[in-house]
Amino acid sequence: MSTAQIGAGTPPETRSAARRRHDGVVAQLVRAYRDVPAGTRVRLGKRTSNLFRFGAPTTEVVHLDTAGLHGVIEVDREAHTADVQGMCTYEDLVAATLPHGLMPLVVPQLKTITLGGAVTGLGIESTSFRHGLPHESVLEMDVLTPAGELVTATPDNDHADLYAAFANSYGTLGYALRIRIELIPVKPYVRLTHHRFRTAEEATAALTRFTAGPADFVDGTVFSPTEHYVSVGEFVDRPLPGARVSDYTGMEVFYRSLRTRPVDHLTVHDYLWRWDTDWFWCSRAFGVQVPAVRRLWPKRYRRSDVYRRLVALDQRHQASNRVRRRLGHPEEEMVIQDVEIPTARLPEFLAEFHEHVGIAPVWLCPLQLRGDRTWPLYPMEAHTPYVNVGFWSSVPITGERWEHNRFVEDLVARLDGHKSLYSTVHYAEAEFWERYNGTAYRAVKERYDPEGRVPDLYTKVGGGA
Repeated sequence: MSTAQIGAGTPPETRSAARRRHDGVVAQLVRAYRDVPAGTRVRLGKRTSNLFRFGAPTTEVVHLDTAGLHGVIEVDREAHTADVQGMCTYEDLVAATLPHGLMPLVVPQLKTITLGGAVTGLGIESTSFRHGLPHESVLEMDVLTPAGELVTATPDNDHADLYAAFANSYGTLGYALRIRIELIPVKPYVRLTHHRFRTAEEATAALTRFTAGPADFVDGTVFSPTEHYVSVGEFVDRPLPGARVSDYTGMEVFYRSLRTRPVDHLTVHDYLWRWDTDWFWCSRAFGVQVPAVRRLWPKRYRRSDVYRRLVALDQRHQASNRVRRRLGHPEEEMVIQDVEIPTARLPEFLAEFHEHVGIAPVWLCPLQLRGDRTWPLYPMEAHTPYVNVGFWSSVPITGERWEHNRFVEDLVARLDGHKSLYSTVHYAEAEFWERYNGTAYRAVKERYDPEGRVPDLYTKVGGGA
């Protein structure tokens, strides 16, 4: 579908102003892309990033202006759908849908994750046990391919191959400029109940039990091998009589409340962003959880994107490791990963992870694909429950560089799991393509990028692009 055909069949004068503006921005972007000389590397200009691959900045890239692609085009309250521009953050998307009593089926934890990023990468949250991953709620999307064509991909049209392979392609098959997604109704509040378990086996059984029930949200937190919490949320119209509505954007820190507040209430808005204020628990690395520091740290800067920029600066200049060397301490390796483990094997994963890596806390998020459909570049089994395990910290290097990340990759493979590609990747190329369906990827890549204008997936996530 060309930009001129978006909204075809509807007289131009009745199209929304937002849709007309979107069409104009897309037409401009397509022209700009096609004007870039062959052989020149191109990327879409992004204001934020949630990737954790910190290669050296490259100057031989043309960054296309995407300033007009950051919004919500339209929310259809009756159909429970939204047309959204690819660079729209979930913070802005939620702000547009909640006034209609609606939200995306899955809202990733961090405000500046973009819808396009969650669809071409992978997003997850505590509704994923019921609604899968963000790309599964996509009805159609307009994609600018590496060849410079603008196509609309749906599950069953001529570009169904692109629709299926887009998830986990990380922009190497094209850029989503407009995405139509499903929405679900919400209530004003979320009531949370935090259940404590001593063993990983008990916590795993609880995850299985709660995800089989009527819960709206389920996730978990592991503080140590003997302290596990499973948090169960449900939409409610109002808090229990006499209950307070918590606010974790101030002096209180959400993850600490799991230990002290068995039942809690948040507005649906604050629930969706409960992890963002302290970037789960990672704000502690900057002292932001120390009360004296927290009072002085402006509230508007208690955000995941602020902390992420600080980490990026440190990684580019290796400031922390320089200090460690001067003090005679070993350098540390960043171990920032999200992995999917079959639920039945979660206790095995946690046991080995605690012994060999030792990062805590650890986040648990149950998920299952929505139906019979599978996705070629992230080959999870349909009707099989998994748990996403997220861990984000650094560990002293005692042997080879990247020893802990490589250990995690090997452990995930042994347990028939999968590893998200937003962070460092240490697979050899042949092993990578075996794990991420190189045969299916190459077929789609050849169709939509026959000249090889955009680096392939391994080159991009393996550090070469």
